[in-house]
Amino acid sequence: MTKNPIGLLLSGVILSFGVLPSLAQAQQPISDAQVAAMVEALRQAAPQTKNPNDGLYSEWQVKPETLKGWSRTCLKRELTPTQFENSPAIARSVVSCITRRELTNQFAVTKNNEIASVRGVACWWMTGSYTGCNKGFTADYVQKVVSFYQQQHSKPAATQRSRGSS
Repeated sequence: MTKNPIGLLLSGVILSFGVLPSLAQAQQPISDAQVAAMVEALRQAAPQTKNPNDGLYSEWQVKPETLKGWSRTCLKRELTPTQFENSPAIARSVVSCITRRELTNQFAVTKNNEIASVRGVACWWMTGSYTGCNKGFTADYVQKVVSFYQQQHSKPAATQRSRGSS
C-alpha cells in the first residue's frame, strides 16, 4: 500500500481540478437557440432552383438519399420524400436533429468556436465535407449561412420559436 494516503488523495483532487475544466469546455452543450438559428439559416440560404422537379425536398432542399439516412437516425423510421416535403414540422424536426449533431461535432473540433462551427456545418451541408468551401459558389453559400445565422442568433428566443412552428 502507499505510505502517504493523504498525499495520494490530494494529488487526485489537484489532478481532477486540472482536468475537469477542460472536459467541461470540450463538452459544452449546444443550445436550442443555436440549433434553431442554424436550422433557419440553412433554410434561408437553401439554393432555389426554380424547378419544382429538381429532386430536392422541403425548404432545406434535401436529397432523397440523404433524407432516408437522416430520418432513420432522427425518427428511427424512414420517411419518403413526399412525407418530408408535405410536413414542414417533421422536416424541421429532422433538420434540427441533424443540425444539433453536426454543430456538436464542429464545436468539439473547433474548440467551441461558434462561427467556425457554423462555417463547417454549412460547408458540410452543401458538400459533405467540413472544409474546402473558401471560393466560388460554396464560399458564397457558407457566407450566406453565417450571415443568416448571426441575424437569427441575435433575435429573441420567442421569435425563433414562433418561426419554427409555422
